[in-house]
Amino acid sequence: MLTIEQALRCHPLPRLETRMLLQHVRPGLTHARMIADPDLQLTESEVAQFTQLAQRRLQGEPMAYLLGEREFYGRNFRVTPAVLIPRPETEHLVEAALQHVAAVAPMRVLDLGCGSGAIAVTLALEAPAWQVQAVDLSNDAVAVSRDNADRLGATVSFHLGSWYQPLGEQCGFDLIVSNPPYIEKHDHHLEEGDVRFEPRMALTDEGDGLDCLRKIIAGAPARLKPGGWIMLEHGYDQGAAVRQLLRQAGLQAVATRADLAGLDRVSLGQMPIDLLSV
Repeated sequence: MLTIEQALRCHPLPRLETRMLLQHVRPGLTHARMIADPDLQLTESEVAQFTQLAQRRLQGEPMAYLLGEREFYGRNFRVTPAVLIPRPETEHLVEAALQHVAAVAPMRVLDLGCGSGAIAVTLALEAPAWQVQAVDLSNDAVAVSRDNADRLGATVSFHLGSWYQPLGEQCGFDLIVSNPPYIEKHDHHLEEGDVRFEPRMALTDEGDGLDCLRKIIAGAPARLKPGGWIMLEHGYDQGAAVRQLLRQAGLQAVATRADLAGLDRVSLGQMPIDLLSV
């Protein structure tokens, strides 16, 4: 048998990760209980589960996939290897949307490449008056997104397909948001850390990192209403290129917001209210 103290003291994983895995294999086990009762024994099945998860972690698998969830904007989202792991940087996209679009009005919102649904679900919960739709090319990703929406009580309409394709002739959106694949195909980060285990198609366009951004921006003017916004997450070195694409598409009020590290992270643009000025 294995006690809590033995697992915490002897396992090669960092203590915090060991504690998180122990809490995962024994639901309801708190940090306080671990301190108060270090001789608490795990059952045989819990030991087997913990050992398997710990071995996977030692091989580099992300904690989010091992635990099956990751926090985003104060809520826990279910994640699987079919979707990207939500990251704090993406919260800047949510904040930009909530600051630029009236949260109390029934705005029409579109999230392209929704993945886990973190963006779409968060916007639907933070601005309940919004009518949020979300699109993803992966059937597995749409299933994860829909599950998160159901669990968290968000009203979101999901579509399976590539970017705008499954929307048919729908237009008149007040806001389009996306965190698309933007890593260049030869970028060394694709072979490092958690990214090695995430779905490659959600990370890179297998090109220069701007192909998906180009497609989304090019299609935005036909889908946005006058005065509507498009907001895109991108790489730290892509701000200037994305701003240029937004301007070339006829968008105004083009700007880039930095993340907490001071790096370019979200670029946005607005459809002119007077279409004759384009």
